[in-house]
Amino acid sequence: MTAGKRSRGAALGALAAAQFTVMLATSIVNVALPQIRDGVGLSDGGTTWVVNAYGLAFGALLLAGGRAADLLGRRRVLLAGLALFGASSAAAGLAMTPAVLVGARAVQGVGAAIIAPAALALVMDLFPPGPERGRALGIWGAVSGAGGAAGVVLGGVLNQAWGWPSIFYGVALGTFLVLGASVVFVPRVTAGEPAPFDLPGTVTVGLSLTGLVYGVTTARTVGWTNGRVLLGFLIAAVLGAAFVLIERRSRHPLVPPRLFASGRVTSGNLLMALFGSVWIALFFFLPLYQQQVLGAGPLVTGLGQLPLAAANMLGATLAPRIARRIGATATVIAALLTEAAGMLWLSGIRTDGSFLTDVLGPSILVGLGLSITFVQLTGLSIEGVAKADSGLAGGLVNTTRQVGGAIGLAVLATVAGSVTSASHGSHLEALTAGYRTAFAISAAVLAATALLASVLIRPSTKAKKTRKKACTPSTNPHPSSSDSRP
Repeated sequence: MTAGKRSRGAALGALAAAQFTVMLATSIVNVALPQIRDGVGLSDGGTTWVVNAYGLAFGALLLAGGRAADLLGRRRVLLAGLALFGASSAAAGLAMTPAVLVGARAVQGVGAAIIAPAALALVMDLFPPGPERGRALGIWGAVSGAGGAAGVVLGGVLNQAWGWPSIFYGVALGTFLVLGASVVFVPRVTAGEPAPFDLPGTVTVGLSLTGLVYGVTTARTVGWTNGRVLLGFLIAAVLGAAFVLIERRSRHPLVPPRLFASGRVTSGNLLMALFGSVWIALFFFLPLYQQQVLGAGPLVTGLGQLPLAAANMLGATLAPRIARRIGATATVIAALLTEAAGMLWLSGIRTDGSFLTDVLGPSILVGLGLSITFVQLTGLSIEGVAKADSGLAGGLVNTTRQVGGAIGLAVLATVAGSVTSASHGSHLEALTAGYRTAFAISAAVLAATALLASVLIRPSTKAKKTRKKACTPSTNPHPSSSDSRP
């Protein structure tokens, strides 16, 4: 391996670790929520904001974080995000009151919104389009998907061994280690052309997304017709319309129209939103089934995520090879259907089930499908984007996944809760019926997304010509100019 490849490999390792940390913080608190509630005196309703505060800030500020990375320098913005993320994680562990804890989680979300798009843009800068970028995105996908599963594992281990504050101290320690590695290994990349930051657009879209995510997350506990929920949706709609008007008139818009010139960015983000609606819900319902129905403790529940995490890493590693063999469209469809099959299998969980009979097999299928889909849709969503907009493209695809996940989880939690309430069986039977319904709907959403992918994803002109050249010997040693166009 040449020195250049080694240095890029070390940089990729640091960037992937940064993404892993962001995904880890999304799920690491899930198995410790009862202990966190008792530790700082949260109410049942307030406990949900330990999760929601992070997701709200993360989803609302991703576009701003991506654009800041493009304009101010990706490495500089990444390091600032990691420092903020680590400091807020430590503050969460030290929290003694609900307000401090929820506030620290919100600041964590701000840090995550800075880290994720900057790190993805740096990966795109370091690895040009082609097999190298495919392999890099495979590694990226492996750690992204594994981060969600690893969060449940580490959350269970740390919570049982040293109590809930150790969860946040562990995240803080890991973040500062990643910060040090990034300082050493991640190279400086030239920032985009100097341009005014679109402050009106940033504020309106941020508040619009905040209203939307607040509405759907609050609806999980108070219902969809509650005044606070409706107010959140109204704010989202009004400010969303204002954002569109501002962007049309701005000379330097936050989301320039050129970003969607290829059409594949739009398709990739739409599919990512649908896919994300199931992703986050999986790591919500599966641990609940293991703990509330099967009676597993936090540690056993966490360890039960290891097969899913292993399958996730394997799938992400294989994704580029599969895509080169059968094509991106077929790979996405096959992966979505594989994950749908796993969800359908989970929809048969039983009250008297076990990990081996009800969880292990479908977890492996879900992990394989999830990781391959994520890698392919991420690549699709940034394909053909100009280097100056790569941070924004990374912020956009993360936004669609995060917001789609918030909406999907709110809808599925509401439906599952309604089924549980309407059940006439025992408490465990009622809970299981609700979880089965959530998994069945998830399977249907994934199958519908696979069908939509077959319509939306078409091979690019360059991809078609590349495959044609690979299959047909060339008779012209001088390719035409049209062959070299992106």
